[in-house]
Amino acid sequence: MDMTDRRQFVTALAGLPLAHSALSPSAPDVSAAPSRPIQAAKPHIVVVGAGAFGGWTALSLLRAGARVTLLDAYGAGNSRASSGGETRVIRGVYNGKATYIDMVARALVLWKEAESRWQRRFYHRTGALWMFEGSDDAFARTSVAPMKARGLPLRELALAEAARLYPQVRFDGVRTAWLEQDAGFLLARASCEAVREAVVREGGDYRVAQVRPVASPGGRMARVGLSSGGTLSADTFVFACGPWMGRLFPQVIGDRVRATRQEVFFFGPPAGSTQWDDPQFPCWVNFGEHLMYGIPGNERRGFKVADDTPGSIVDPDTLDRVVTPASLSAARALLKRRFPGLAAAPVVETRVCQYESSTDGDFIVDRHPTLENVFLLGGGSGHGFKMGPAFGEHAAAVVQGRVPVLPMFALKRLANPSAAPTTRKA
Repeated sequence: MDMTDRRQFVTALAGLPLAHSALSPSAPDVSAAPSRPIQAAKPHIVVVGAGAFGGWTALSLLRAGARVTLLDAYGAGNSRASSGGETRVIRGVYNGKATYIDMVARALVLWKEAESRWQRRFYHRTGALWMFEGSDDAFARTSVAPMKARGLPLRELALAEAARLYPQVRFDGVRTAWLEQDAGFLLARASCEAVREAVVREGGDYRVAQVRPVASPGGRMARVGLSSGGTLSADTFVFACGPWMGRLFPQVIGDRVRATRQEVFFFGPPAGSTQWDDPQFPCWVNFGEHLMYGIPGNERRGFKVADDTPGSIVDPDTLDRVVTPASLSAARALLKRRFPGLAAAPVVETRVCQYESSTDGDFIVDRHPTLENVFLLGGGSGHGFKMGPAFGEHAAAVVQGRVPVLPMFALKRLANPSAAPTTRKA
């Protein structure tokens, strides 16, 4: 772990909340003070992509004083996006990676602030049950100290205690179990739309439009082309395009970010049963031959089961989102072995989404290497959604020059575009 990254990120977090003080309802209307000099026009920033990274970055930039236009080819939280779908896990267990644990802690604060401000619920605190079939549980064990430092509880469970707490689970083959109390799930599509609404409500512009970069001389981008046939000019451009990033920037990104097929299943519990639902059951992660995870039943959608293993590389525009028999068999095998009460449960819903993974699994928050007013955000790598508000806060600060680019999020670390994506390390 590069401690420089963590120190820089924590320092940035310490100062960023000050940017919101002018948004307080009690703040004076400084625009009405006639003695103040006329202020220069706000810088215009175009943010391309209204998913978790782009939407929250746009909102943070707007609140930090920029004029913002948010664009998305299909709309906020659409079915082709990496931020689409109904739910995402939020957890602080992070293989001991302190920078991400710091970001999760900040994100939890900001999710709760958003809920209070907008009077809507997105965060469901179910806890998370971590189950390790092998002897190596370092993914959780190394997270204990940095989580404790950020006020995030995590404790190891004796298997007898785990079985008492969750009698629905068969712990055969589990070597160690951990309970993360503040983990839970977030409403994904709903929160993307709520962020978009906030951008518009707080003075930003939002459009549904496909974007293409326009070549510009002189080391700057002057405008982008729109699917409507027109162009849009701005002072700064931020691209948070998820699985489309490599297509828009084939030389700089290319295969450094790859979209992979990820299949998700929802199984229907027996009639009258609530033991598999929030809040009776937690989110869960099973480290075995594959990393499998799931979310308890919520909003009557069924018990979610998914395989975290990166699937085949796909085109998010043309992908037919139909699950395969092999993935269904793997999900059913896990149910039979770990959750026997659902072994014969019917599939009530399926989803095929995608990860947009960097080759090392870490995020990208950096300036374009040759276009000084262009910033690239991405590489969510299947673990970015929950970070949305903290990521957006950090990315906005990078774009506005208030904090430096963190080395672990810098483009130059991804020197080899043909490197194979890593297995889950964060």
